Amino acid sequence: MPSSRTASVVAVAVAVVGGVLLNPPPVREAGVPTVSVAQPAAPAPPPPIVLTPEEIEARVAPVIVTLVADSGLVDTAGTGIVLTPDGVVLTNHHVIDGAFDISAVTLADGAEYVVDVLGYDSSRDIAVLQLQGADSLPTATLATSPATRIGDPVTAVGNAEGNGYPVAARGFVTDVGQSITARSSTDGSRNRLSGLIEVDAAVRPGDSGGPLVDATATVIGVNTAGNADSDPSTPPPAQPRSYAVPIATAMAVVDQVRAGRTSSTVHVGDTALLGINVTNHERGAEVLWVGIGTPADDAGLEIGSIITDFDGAPVRSSTELSERMNAKHPGDTVSVLWLDDRGQSRAATIVLDEGPPR
Repeated sequence: MPSSRTASVVAVAVAVVGGVLLNPPPVREAGVPTVSVAQPAAPAPPPPIVLTPEEIEARVAPVIVTLVADSGLVDTAGTGIVLTPDGVVLTNHHVIDGAFDISAVTLADGAEYVVDVLGYDSSRDIAVLQLQGADSLPTATLATSPATRIGDPVTAVGNAEGNGYPVAARGFVTDVGQSITARSSTDGSRNRLSGLIEVDAAVRPGDSGGPLVDATATVIGVNTAGNADSDPSTPPPAQPRSYAVPIATAMAVVDQVRAGRTSSTVHVGDTALLGINVTNHERGAEVLWVGIGTPADDAGLEIGSIITDFDGAPVRSSTELSERMNAKHPGDTVSVLWLDDRGQSRAATIVLDEGPPR
């Protein structure tokens, strides 16, 4: 849920490129008049077919899945958008964050699938999943141009409250290019997101990862946050405000994950586990928690240790350490330097374990 909101202005530059004649004009012969024949104009494309609310729901429901992510402590319900017939699914990162097991049910036929995580980008709250053994699934229609405008009618469809069936919330685009701090309804963690579509539809917990569609049932965004109450017996707020990641932003992550290109924010494949939580320190990244039996625990890292070097490069912040871990995979060997609680330098070579997506 957003706890802060700032408007942003996006400038768009339009470049005009000069044309070049590929064929020279015909040469007029002396004394022979020429006649110009007007060519018929190409027919204008037909206007998009605007659907009724019932038609929109009927088109969208078969191309979404309900998700349940089990972290061992709590189950998180969410929604996913089917991208390919063989079961590549788009959802929010916060839906699968920390999950050891993920299952999906397709609303097209009620089939249940075990889910693998192909990759994710927590900074944009996007995750890419694979339904094991899926075949011939209906797929969503995605917008191909960023034409979302203030005032456009929209519908958010998802697994609201985790009830296992699609619920539609209708509204209008109220702004674009918005920045928020989203709070997880499960663990309270916060994430700063930008470039979002703002709508006045009442998106509820469980809708996360579901499609925001326009009047033609085309997906224009991925629902990610809203201010609707999590209690289904409570009516939505008088002025609901919800946010979606533009589909172009989401698909940039999808394409990068499917191409296998890891970056400072995009992780591809299984997640490596060191087994610590850290925060910023003036000398590096300070350890706040160490998991029992994890690689960090076995190496001797303790609460209060300050990591100063990871895999041969200095660590200046917790973010820097997270970015380095983002590029690693289970089984990788890394060198770690740290200061213990007495200020003494320590070093270890650590083999990373496999952990849940983070």
